[in-house]
Order: sequence, then C-alpha cells, then structure tokens
Amino acid sequence: METIRVEGLTKSYAGTPALSAIDFTARPGTVLGLLGPNGSGKTTTVRILSTLLRPDEGRAWVAGHDVTAEPDRVRGVIGLTGQYAAVDDELTGQQNLELIARLLGLSRQAARGRATELIERFQLEAAARRTAGTYSGGMRRRLDVAASLVGRPRVLFLDEPTTGLDPRSRSEVWTLVRELVRDGVTVLLTTQYLEEADQLANDLVVLNQGRVAATGTPTELKSRVGGLTLEVRVLDPDRCGEVADRLTAISGAEATVDRDTGLVGAPAGDTRSLRLLAEQLEEAEVPFVELALRQATLDEVFFALTGRDAADRATPEAVPAGAVEGSRR
Repeated sequence: METIRVEGLTKSYAGTPALSAIDFTARPGTVLGLLGPNGSGKTTTVRILSTLLRPDEGRAWVAGHDVTAEPDRVRGVIGLTGQYAAVDDELTGQQNLELIARLLGLSRQAARGRATELIERFQLEAAARRTAGTYSGGMRRRLDVAASLVGRPRVLFLDEPTTGLDPRSRSEVWTLVRELVRDGVTVLLTTQYLEEADQLANDLVVLNQGRVAATGTPTELKSRVGGLTLEVRVLDPDRCGEVADRLTAISGAEATVDRDTGLVGAPAGDTRSLRLLAEQLEEAEVPFVELALRQATLDEVFFALTGRDAADRATPEAVPAGAVEGSRR
C-alpha cells in the first residue's frame, strides 16, 4: 500500500490554475522527490497533503487517511519542515523541542525526555542550552527537522529543506534524511537542487505548470530523456575541432564543442564508442585529461521536461491565508 496517494488533485488561485489533475504515489520508507520550476505547484501540493490547504478537486491520502475528510488523522502521522527554519530564536534548542512536545500533548516529563532524545540524535548536545538565535544555519535546520519529528511521524514533508545552506550543512541534512528513511519514515522532498534529488530520491515526480511532466526513478528518467553521452576534455583547445570531427564520425551525431574548457561531447550508442575514440586519440597523439561515457544528468532531464525558460514563464504560487510555513500540525 502506498504511503501517499494523489488522484486528480486540482487547485486554482483567483482563477489561475496551480495544480491541474495531478496523480502520483509514494512508497513506504522511501524518499519521493518533487521537482519543478518556481510556480510549478510543488509547495501547493505539500500544503494540500499536510492539510494546510483544501483542493478544489481530486483526492489525496496520507498513511491511508483522506487529507480532506480526515485532516486530524493526517496531522497525527505527519511532520512538516518548510523552506525556512521555524524555531523560536528566544528559546534554547531544548526548550524549542519541549514546547512542541507539550503542544502535542506529552506530559512535562515525557516532553523533556523526547526533547533530550532528539537533541542527542541530531548531535546538538553542546548547543542544547543556547538560544536558537545563536545557532548556525545548519544547526537551525537540524533543530527544525528535529521539531518535526517530536510526534514520531510516519510521513515527513521537507519543502526545500537545504535552501541557503552551505555544502557542509547540506550534507548534514542529507545524512539525516537517509537515517529517517532507514527508520521507516516516508519522506516527500521538494528541492531546487537537482544533485540533492539525485542523491536522496528513490522516485521522482516532475511538475511543470501544475501538471505531472514525468514520474520514475532517477535512473529511469535519465535513460528516458538522455541516453548516453561520450565526452572528452583535450589539453590543447586548438585540437577541439579535430576531436569533434572524429567524435561526430563515431557517434553519427554532431559533436558539441566548448573551446573554453576543451570539452567535446556527443551522444553515444554503447561502450564501443568509448574504446574507438580512445584508440583514435592515442593514434593521433591528442593529449586529453578526461574521457568518459556518462548517463544524462538530472539537470538535462529537468530542462528537457520543463524547458530552459520554465522559470521565466512560471508565476509564484499564492500563499493562502493561514498557511504558515513550518507548521507542525
């Protein structure tokens, strides 16, 4: 049984469609990546699934509960972390978590115990007694995710959780997500970082202008959109044209050339192209520093499905009254 199921979900703001009859599912204990340019419907989808917003049409279920008919049951099994950390800067890390626990109905003793458990799990012991306003960006994000887990959710919505974080802090969040999935939590992740989706997501849903453009695993989408590409980076830019001619003859497709970087590439049917080009470069004594056969990247998949001008076409998703980012319930 799917942990998340969406059927025909539709939503408009002032007559402008934000979602147009989208369908997708998320498997238990996996990461579902929700991708798309700004205004494609990602945040609207998260708000509907987390009961912050009602759809105009269609239905959705989270952990078997209808998000419209059973919102209280849905709130009891989910956690939500928005694009910006929603912690109280005037409270310590420990106090932030205890407050959430008390709001969820835990006793004072149980709240203290749950907060301490999460502080240890997220390696915030040294900062537990400091106010959250003194935390670094990565520490604030860890505390924010910890707050979403106080109620032991079965499903966690992460809406662009690493926006604005440095590479080290982003890596820390990735580690946390992987640990949650190992514990059986289902994660719905929206992100603008395609490398992040490639690293974390088991399955992907690509939205474009409020519609589902494609679904599948990262590998499936790469194979479907791009196939294989043979690339070589030569040391002498003056020999790029010569290498491009050889690669065009081998691949049967016109090679692309970036003289600034010395990179020459073209589609490749199979691994024989790699061996043949390597032999020709050696015979012609063309020095090179890279020679690789690679699959399409998620960047290429994204642009193929949404268009390179998608961000310019998109309009920002409206923020409905009462839909507060980082809301826990």
